[in-house]
Parts: sequence; structure tokens; C-alpha cells
Amino acid sequence: MSGHNKWSTIKRKKGALDAKRSKIFSKILKEINIAVKENGADPEGNPRLRLALSNAKGCNMPKDTITRAISKAADKDSATLLETTYEGYAPHGVAIFLEATTDNLQRTVANVRSIFNKYNGNLGTNGSLGFIFDRKGIFSIPQGVLVMDDIEMDLIDAGAEDISLEEEFITVTTAMEDFGSMMKKLEELGIQPENAALQRIPNDTVKLDVETAKKIMKIVDIFEDDDDITNVWHNMELTDEIMEAME
Repeated sequence: MSGHNKWSTIKRKKGALDAKRSKIFSKILKEINIAVKENGADPEGNPRLRLALSNAKGCNMPKDTITRAISKAADKDSATLLETTYEGYAPHGVAIFLEATTDNLQRTVANVRSIFNKYNGNLGTNGSLGFIFDRKGIFSIPQGVLVMDDIEMDLIDAGAEDISLEEEFITVTTAMEDFGSMMKKLEELGIQPENAALQRIPNDTVKLDVETAKKIMKIVDIFEDDDDITNVWHNMELTDEIMEAME
């Protein structure tokens, strides 16, 4: 779990440095679109939309951008987005799990296959990596918005499996089935997480040397830069040495 949390921290730092805010916004806008299409534009009766709006606020998305996104998604003539996943292996046996949101499945799978082939990886069949990744609820809460001693038992009662303190954030981990109860508890406590999502956490990792790891992370970055890809998960172990080389 610690390796995953470290990479989350690195991605936040990288995002601030290389202006990836537009990519973050794009992911959230797609999530708003799908949520509205599924269950309507009222967040009170739409938990998925409520979560998307919470994440939008957590990354300081402008209110007018959020309002336009909801209105556009509510338009019956607007494009319908599809969610899909892809699984495969990068070189050196590193498992790669991709989540995508797209309006053109043929385009997306062609791009994914092309990246795997170009970098000597292999696109596998869906379900082939199910034994490697567990879905967990991950909540990133800015330091300073809460006093841990006051609410730690509340978080545990709501399903927290792990609470870790990082430089700027408190990361709370739950089982997938406890994600909703944790979100509700944070709302009751008046706590606004910067981000809350179901993430795929590896239960088995691959150890690589620094130079090889940097090559794998280049592939991860290329997948992340694809407009249709919303999340990229991998099971490469991120040692302190690798993390320092990536900063």
C-alpha cells in the first residue's frame, strides 16, 4: 500500500509542475457526463454524480465549468460515453490495468494496442489480471482540515482499513464495499477530500532497477496522456531510490 501512496504523492507533485490540471479536469468532466446520463442531473438522488462533484470541488474546478458539464450531459442529443478496461503486460512482467472512457471503442483499443506493441508489451484479455489487483476505496484528505485524534475512531467505524500520513495529505483506505459508507461519514464530518475514488491496488509487485523502472514509467505516462484513458494502474514496486529518480 505504501508504494501506491507514494506514487499518488508523486503524481500530485508532477501535476503541479507540468500543468496536467487539464487532464484531471477532463477525467472529472467525463465522470460527470456518465453520472448524469445514468441517473439524472440531481446530485441528491445520484451518488455517482455527487462523488464526481466532490472531486471537482477538491481540485478547484470552476463552478461555471461544472454547471456547463451537467447541462451538456443532461441534453439528450449529447454524445454518450462508454466505460471500458484493458489489461496487459509491459516488459519485465509488469502488469498494466487501464480504465478508459470513450465515444469510440475502435479508436481506443487501437491506440492501446499500438502503445503496448511499440514498447514490447502485450495486450491481454479482460479478467487476466484480476488476481493481481484489488479494488480499494482511496480518500486523499489535505493535512490541516482535521485532527486525527478526534475522528480516527469515526473513520475506523466507517470502514477504514488503513490511515497513512504523508507530507501534505492523509490517505484513508477502505474495502470496495465500504467506499460509500466512508464517503457518507466524511460528508457528516464536514470533510472535503481532494479526491475520492475506487483504485486498483496491486497485491503482488515486480521489483526492477532504477533505469528499467524509468522506462516502464515512460510507458505509464504515454498511456496516461491518451485522451481516452482515465486511469493507469501497474504493479511495479516503487522503491525510495526509484521515487527519487522520478522527482
